[in-house]
Amino acid sequence: MDTARLLPLVVAVPLFGAAVLVACGRRLPRIASDVLGTAFAAATAALTLVLLAGTGGSAAGPGRRGPVEWVGGWRPVDGKGVGIVLVGDPLGVGLAALVSLLVVAVLVYSWRYFAEPPRRHAGSFPALILLFQAGMSGFALTGDLFDAFVFFELMGVVAYALTGFRVEEPKPLQGALAFGVVNSLGGYSTLLGITLLYARTGELGFAPIGRSLDTRAPDALVLAAFVLVTTGLLVKAAAVPFHFWLPDAHAVAPTPVCMLLSGVMVELGVYGVARVHRTVFSGPGGIAQPAFSHALLVIGTGTALLGAVMCWQQRHLKRLLAFSTVAHTGLFLVGVAVLSPEGVSGTALYVLGHAGVKAALFACTGILLDRYSSVDEYELFGRARELPLAGAVFAVGGLALCGLPPFGTGLGKAVAEEAAGHTAGWLPALFVLVSAVTGGAVLRAALRVFAGAGRRPRNGPQSGPETTGEEEPETRGRLGRVPVTMLGVSVALLAAALAVGLAPAVAAGAGRAGALFADGTGYRGAVLDGRAAAAPSFTAPHWSAAGVLLGLLSTALAVALAQVAVRRGPAAGGAAAVLAPLRRLQSGHIGDYVAWTVAGTALLAALALPGIR
Repeated sequence: MDTARLLPLVVAVPLFGAAVLVACGRRLPRIASDVLGTAFAAATAALTLVLLAGTGGSAAGPGRRGPVEWVGGWRPVDGKGVGIVLVGDPLGVGLAALVSLLVVAVLVYSWRYFAEPPRRHAGSFPALILLFQAGMSGFALTGDLFDAFVFFELMGVVAYALTGFRVEEPKPLQGALAFGVVNSLGGYSTLLGITLLYARTGELGFAPIGRSLDTRAPDALVLAAFVLVTTGLLVKAAAVPFHFWLPDAHAVAPTPVCMLLSGVMVELGVYGVARVHRTVFSGPGGIAQPAFSHALLVIGTGTALLGAVMCWQQRHLKRLLAFSTVAHTGLFLVGVAVLSPEGVSGTALYVLGHAGVKAALFACTGILLDRYSSVDEYELFGRARELPLAGAVFAVGGLALCGLPPFGTGLGKAVAEEAAGHTAGWLPALFVLVSAVTGGAVLRAALRVFAGAGRRPRNGPQSGPETTGEEEPETRGRLGRVPVTMLGVSVALLAAALAVGLAPAVAAGAGRAGALFADGTGYRGAVLDGRAAAAPSFTAPHWSAAGVLLGLLSTALAVALAQVAVRRGPAAGGAAAVLAPLRRLQSGHIGDYVAWTVAGTALLAALALPGIR
């Protein structure tokens, strides 16, 4: 079977499903629209798994590069092309599979959500989720920069709508507005960068642009294009200082939407940065690799540290998990910044494990919200003792975030931090510190909420903004009994994260994907010339003694931090005062966020400037 023909279907099937639900949803009962939405999402997931199997090789062998499909048969002539190309390399197909499987999990989890959808719009939520799936899958598979922008905007617009889904409430609308304004600014930045590249090369595809740029030395136009395109992707990735929209959006978005935003959409921004650099700007006419690596290390380190500090300060559980995502995004950026196949494959495993763990944690938070009408750590103190299974999932999820072996987060962290350690000796310490603080914050919340451990926290100047009395359940009323679908999905997601660290086939696939991703010349040859060039050899990621020990160290630090926190209560007044300026940065004012986005763009330009000298 020619698997290349399946590539357009990965985008077309969910789009068709969304169209069916839009056309027929108002005439269908709720159960029928849910079944239809899940069926289209599952069919897309099956397609991606078939494609993933088609790109596979043996655990030790090189494997195949993956199919390339020029939609409509419009192949390039003499290296010039006008067609739309989809590239099924293992990393892109793997991300599309992750997107699709997570969408299926979200639709199953949402079976009891939104018990009262807008009148005569029973199919609106699954239709939006399918559009979201199409946008994210298309972004992962496209080999064209302008199409990447189109898919980028599609997923963005749908994400704004999903964030403000409860349109009758002001806070979701405010969060969606900040989300929309900042991400639209990033989108315009990317479009302007694409325009500059088109003016220079007359091309829109990744491979043709890269090959054309390499015919002359880089200059200010190349730098400007790189900065503008990368800024939009870093906004989507929620990297510091472009991250402000993410916690505000998570605080008000429905729980299933948070599972997708943190589980996979933010990670696609990191993937976009790495993909664009590797295929467009990594040659002699682009940005010198040391400058790109330095810029990404600076931004990644700042993102990881700020996210960890802010995560520890939160008592609103959704905001806590959102800042944890910011912190881990910083580690992902550091992983790809080292520009080695090992860094890419380790980050790929880290993203896989993180998606399962973070979605499971959000699923448990949704259960708390629907049962107690609160996600405030202080308000929920000891109240969830009656939910032992949810508590166990939440606590184990916190341990997995620390990098505890044998979870996929632990294996990905171990491989990525070892690769980063070859670039700078202090980077493994960053991985350990950030994993310990973010995991410790989750464990602290688990101890207080599900076990009632330690001193009962009290409101005060040092306890942060009170968030009680602000939340409404997302079901028709408070849950008396937690549905099996909600608990079952959270357990399955955590089990999947465990399987990522244990299954040799997954590690071998990540190793193969990392090796192929790093081979920019082979990518151009496969896309433009149709050459099935030999794929580079690779070593499958595996557990090492140092990786296991560092994973255990970060876990032990997290447990110790959580125990100290629940015994002592909120931070002392001095520490709270020191950290107060960081809290004030998250002001909620759109103008502030736009100003920081402009400042971040200037910072990126300054860091990348040595790359064209």
